[in-house]
Formats: sequence, C-alpha cells, structure tokens
Amino acid sequence: MKFHLEASFRLSADAGAAETELREFFNGAADLLKKGAAGGKGAEVLSWNLGEAEISVVIESDRYVRAHDALLRLRRPLADLLGKKYRVGVRGIEVAKYEIEVESKISIDHKIPHVREMVHRDGTLTLSLDVDEADLRNQVPDRIVSLLDEKIQAEGYGGKAEHWELLWQSPERPAKFEGDPTEEMVGRGWIKHGASRGQWIYGPEGTHLFRAFERIVLEEMIGPLGYREMIFPKLVPWEVWKRSGHALGVYPEIYYVSPPKTRDPKFWEEVMDHYKVTREVPVKLIREKIDDPIGGMCYAQCPPSWVFFQGRTLPSDDLPIRIFDRSGTSHRYESGGIHGIERVDEFHRIEIVWMGTQEQVKEEAEKLKDCYRRIFEEILELRWRMAWVTPWFMAQEGKTGLSEMTGAGTVDYEALLPYNGSWIEFQNLSINGDKYPRGFNVKAQSGDPLWSGCSGVGLERWASAFLAQKGLDQENWPEAFRERFGEMPKGIRFL
Repeated sequence: MKFHLEASFRLSADAGAAETELREFFNGAADLLKKGAAGGKGAEVLSWNLGEAEISVVIESDRYVRAHDALLRLRRPLADLLGKKYRVGVRGIEVAKYEIEVESKISIDHKIPHVREMVHRDGTLTLSLDVDEADLRNQVPDRIVSLLDEKIQAEGYGGKAEHWELLWQSPERPAKFEGDPTEEMVGRGWIKHGASRGQWIYGPEGTHLFRAFERIVLEEMIGPLGYREMIFPKLVPWEVWKRSGHALGVYPEIYYVSPPKTRDPKFWEEVMDHYKVTREVPVKLIREKIDDPIGGMCYAQCPPSWVFFQGRTLPSDDLPIRIFDRSGTSHRYESGGIHGIERVDEFHRIEIVWMGTQEQVKEEAEKLKDCYRRIFEEILELRWRMAWVTPWFMAQEGKTGLSEMTGAGTVDYEALLPYNGSWIEFQNLSINGDKYPRGFNVKAQSGDPLWSGCSGVGLERWASAFLAQKGLDQENWPEAFRERFGEMPKGIRFL
C-alpha cells in the first residue's frame, strides 16, 4: 500500500528569514516520520518549498506511518520553530492531492465517501481522496483504508458470511413427517398470512405451540439459571447502532422509522382530505411530511438494552448479570428470501443476555449449551447439530478456526428439514467479548474487562424445525413435549 500526499501549511506571515532552519528541520524529519515503524519503514518528505505565506510538502509513505499522520506529526514542531523565534504562526493545513494505491484484484464500482475518483489498472486500485485537515484529524483516510481491506479480504474469503466448523451432531432420527410445515399449518387453519410481507398471524393452535416452547425455555433455562426479565425497546435509534457496531452494515435489512415533522392536524389536512376523496393513501405526499429516519425497528434484540447500563460500573459481587426479554417482535427485511415461517420479516424471539468477567461469560455459555442440548435431545428429540461459526469480521483477522479463537464467537444450532433435505439454523449462542461493554462504556468494579454474551430463541425457527421433523399430529410428538404442550386449543372456525 502506498500513500502520496501533497499539502501545505498556511502561515500567518512570510517565513523567509527561517529558510535555513526550515531546511535543517525537514532534512532531520526522517526520525520523526519513521518513529514507531520497524525496519526503516514509515513516511518520507520527498520535497518541500517555502512560499510567501505557506510551506508546501510532498510526502510518500507505506501503511505503517501513513502520509497524513506524518503531516500532522510535523505541524506542532514546525509551529514551535516558527513561532518562538520568528513570530510566525501555522494557521492550518490545505490538502492539494492525496492518493492511495493498493494491490487489488477487484474494482469497486460504487461511491465511497471522501473519494473523488477510483481507478483500477494492472492489479492496482488508486483512490484520489477529497479531504481537508479536519478529515485527516478525524481519521477519515484510515477508515477508507480499513474499508478497502475489508472489501479486498472479503473477496479472498470467497464472499461467504462466515466460516463453519462442526462441533457435535445428534444421532439420526427417522422423520415422522416429510411435508412443508408452513403449508400444513395454513391448510389446517393454524396460521394465516398477515397484511404485511413476511408476516404471519398465529391462531390459537400456533400460538399455543409458541407458548409451549416459551415455557420450556423458562422452566429449563431461565428459571434454573437465575435470569431476570426486562423489557427492551423495539425502536432503535442510530446512536445505539453506532455503539453496538450495527451501523457499519445493517442498512439493507432494517425497517426504518421516520417521525412526522409535526403533529399539527392542519399540516396533515391535505393528506387526510386526499384519502377521504380518493380512498387511496397518498404515500408520495406523506413522504414530504415526515422527517429523516431516526433509526429502525428492532433488528438484533439486545443492543438497545445496553442503554440501561451505559456509562455505569457494575459491582463485582453482582456479576454475572443475567437478563432476558420476550416483550415484542423483531423485524428484518429479508428481500426475496422470505419462505414460510422459517424466514420472515417479523418474528418472535426470547433474547437471553449475560455479562461478567471473561471466565464468567464463558462459564455461563457452557451452562446454556447444556440446557439447549437437554431440550433438543430429551424433550424435542430433534435431529440437530452444533457448529462453530466465525462471523466474517473475525475471519478478516484470520480467526477462522477453533484453535485461533479467544472465546469470542458464535455457535449455531441447525436442524434438518426432511421435506427439502437442507439444514436450518434454528438457534444460536454468541460470546461477544468486550464489544458491547466497550461500545456502551460499561465497566466492572474490579477493573477487569467486562464481557457479554447473547442467545436468541426464535420461536418461528423452533416451530419450523420441530414440525418439519415431527409433523402437526400430536401422536407423533415426543412424550416429554406432549406433556408440556397440554391440550390443543380449539381453533377458529369459519362458515
């Protein structure tokens, strides 16, 4: 990677009297610009020129002491030199040209903020930046470089979302059913499509099934392990997603929330009159009367809960903290990927969250894994498997296998769908390291790094996995589950 920067220091007056000392300064700048870079790497001032009220410089560097960092390193000692003896101040920095070259097999075909032009030629991607001094200080070039690294490594990674490594799988169990469970539920009147895409209405039978799964989770996990119930917000503002890290890439999958510009009925009278006359909702007109999105509907359930802990210190003798939420729906825009109740835009979930020291969080994860294994083996009797999946942001760092993990990462639970032979992820458990405590500035009294974990119990996914293997007839269900399910409620009849 190569950085080429042409910039100038704006001066408060002519500095001609300091030319000799300036020459000595720039000739001796190598030590300053290579500090912290091993093996003679770092930045170099290729040339400099003293004008009437400016000093222009050309700097080139590798990625170790990047050219913009080198420029900022020069400013203070230069100001000290000119100010103390010659009464000349350094007023600011002007960037005339900044280019970054990086070896890349891929070309980027969309606009990147602060990039004026991108050219891909002979295996080299050249970016011309549009940045000023404030952008340099705000590390904009560094973030552009990180983005480039991410895209290039993603290409080498094969475009996969994650790495997958089998941990354990259950014995083979014969399927009691080979149909599509969603179609069967619709046919029996257990569920019906909602008015919105990827949304279902659950009748008494489907709802009772969900409540049975909830009771199992409460009785087999939540209660025995000592989790306390909370209610997490379901509208998530940008500030939360910025702290949780979701703001890096959540945009294609969230349902956005925009408030009205005002609640004044007069402001909205035109919209109301239009509907009264045409019986059509004037969406284009409404768009003009709503503000910019303030965030979106709940996407990942736990991030907004961290606002409760934000900026606080937790007593050591209260750790680990164990909480859960089951208060509402989550929403993800699945585009063309919606299918049955397996992949939906609106879904129901119990979110389990824990936090403590690194060892406490790992220990709690093992307790939860034991509970899941008991439920899936002894109560639901599923054909299922566990896999360690490396989220792709960890794979970028080369952390793609079990031996390379520090303990942070995700375990996916997958179940076989007999009707199409594929495996569906129906449960997961993640150790998130210090990601959330660091993002929301939550600390432990002991001073040890605070870690956290989360595990989402998706009721639609549990139902898909269970019914795909066992069917809808209760006589084919495991006895342990039938006992917890109880009597099937009477469904809704229509004439």
